[in-house]
Amino acid sequence: MADQMDSAFDVDAMRIVAPDAGELERAAEAALRPKKLSEFVGQRVVRGQLKLVLDAARMRSASPDHVLLAGPPGLGKTTLAMIIAAEMGVPLHITSGPAIQHAGDLAAILSGLVAGEVLFLDEIHRMSRPAEEMLYLAMEDFRVDVVVGKGPGATAIPIDIPPFTLVGATTRAGLLPGPLRDRFGFTAQLDYYEVEDLAEIAKRSAAKLGFDLDDESARVVASRSRGTPRIVNRLLRRVRDYAQVNNGGRVTEELSVAALELYEVDELGLDRLDRGVLEAICLKFGGGPVGLSTLAISVGEETETVEEVAEPFLVRQGFLMRTPRGRVATAAGWAHLGLNPPQGAREGLFP
Repeated sequence: MADQMDSAFDVDAMRIVAPDAGELERAAEAALRPKKLSEFVGQRVVRGQLKLVLDAARMRSASPDHVLLAGPPGLGKTTLAMIIAAEMGVPLHITSGPAIQHAGDLAAILSGLVAGEVLFLDEIHRMSRPAEEMLYLAMEDFRVDVVVGKGPGATAIPIDIPPFTLVGATTRAGLLPGPLRDRFGFTAQLDYYEVEDLAEIAKRSAAKLGFDLDDESARVVASRSRGTPRIVNRLLRRVRDYAQVNNGGRVTEELSVAALELYEVDELGLDRLDRGVLEAICLKFGGGPVGLSTLAISVGEETETVEEVAEPFLVRQGFLMRTPRGRVATAAGWAHLGLNPPQGAREGLFP
């Protein structure tokens, strides 16, 4: 099972429209990140709420409340954590839930903080239970109890830690236990971005990368980016490469379309795997319903790859439905492929 999940993640990592990023890509992203809240594009509601929290904390000369950033990968949770630290003028310490396997690991990190500093805990939902329980006390009372010894002779040594701000990030807020969620003073739910915001991000990133991007080209890239800034920047770098090789570095709307067609990304952001799944349901199984394992075999992928990598975006776009009997293509899915649904399907599932 673990090997199957790893294969799903490997396939996702190879896709140009994957929302996750590896170490090399994160390093490339660092140069494109906004440094201040005023430079952050999109997420207007969250941006306004966060500005109020930070401004109030500065006026009180106190640390801001603990912040939980929830949302799908690639929407700017890490960037917002960096902005929080920058706006407060304090250092940012970065770690992740999987890296904290023991309560002692967390105690070592917390005891090294200086008053007012920000601790960014990515993938907080993957932290171990003992560390989670230690975090409750640290967030509320700014102290941790370190247990020394075992059995009846064990003693708890309380260690005071300076006031700090915890910024937690999670892609699966539902996995966080209630007591942990309740200790965050502010929870920000990040949503997918509008095309206009993504086009603005593309133009800003192009300026930082040192080339001009007109409005039409920016919109071409933005409309294929699945509502995700990380994918915008990734596609933008591929368009830049294509322009350097084929047009002396000059980017045009036609060239942007050609570059993304080369990488098999269509006008709505579907790639080869997405279209393969949708075409299999429509052309091989008459629109469904078709079982997940049968569908996976028909496209030559693992069931986890189809379920975790391809299906979420197809469902979000309204091209696919998950039903108790199996996967079913919607009228919008048929239309995207330029096909008409069969009469029986139109009468049953497509009123």
